[in-house]
Amino acid sequence: MANKVKSLLGGPGFYAVLALCVLAVGVGGYFLLFGEPAQTEAPTGPDTAASAPVEDLPEHEPVVETVPPEEPEEETEPVVMPEVTIPVDDTPVVAEEPHVVVLPIQGEVLTAFSVDQLLYNETLDDWRTHDGVDIAAAEGDAVLAACAGTVSSITDDPLMGTTVVIQHSGGYETTYANLQAEPAVETGDTVSAGQTIGTVGTTAAAEAAQGAHLHFSVAKDGEAVDPDAFLNS
Repeated sequence: MANKVKSLLGGPGFYAVLALCVLAVGVGGYFLLFGEPAQTEAPTGPDTAASAPVEDLPEHEPVVETVPPEEPEEETEPVVMPEVTIPVDDTPVVAEEPHVVVLPIQGEVLTAFSVDQLLYNETLDDWRTHDGVDIAAAEGDAVLAACAGTVSSITDDPLMGTTVVIQHSGGYETTYANLQAEPAVETGDTVSAGQTIGTVGTTAAAEAAQGAHLHFSVAKDGEAVDPDAFLNS
């Protein structure tokens, strides 16, 4: 093999190889010199520059800020109101009796009511006013409460004798004098209209000349009023 290579390079073959190399170099130079000219880049400027395609901008989704829920405030203990105890009056309500007025006793009027003029008193032998009416009756006749009320006092008056006073609604007060010594009621008793409170006597020294009778008088808020107006109200 080595002998063949030496004979090729040493003889005419050497010149043949050299000619091929020269031919190859020449062909290559030709194409380099006379081939297609290399494309040169076109100058770019404001008028010739090609506008680059606008890339689609990505759609931006609205940013929603998530606010975390507020933590509930620390629970406070409810305010407990103190219990208020309203006192209840368990006292039974007593129905008031209708306003009924009755004549305390039947009889002739011996002395009329008079606070504006003087009347002569035979027993005392003088002139004085008369704050009630004197009604003739037999000793021992029943004397009735003229209206419902409460017995406020029982006294032994030096001039008017045994006297019972009854308080009524509306500021009224009735007085029954010249009764027998032992009335049928006591102080503080509640009486109804027409209830017996005592009997006719002769204990009134100031009216002894008139014999047995009932001295009956009425006052309104402390002022004497005509008994007839009260009895007919």
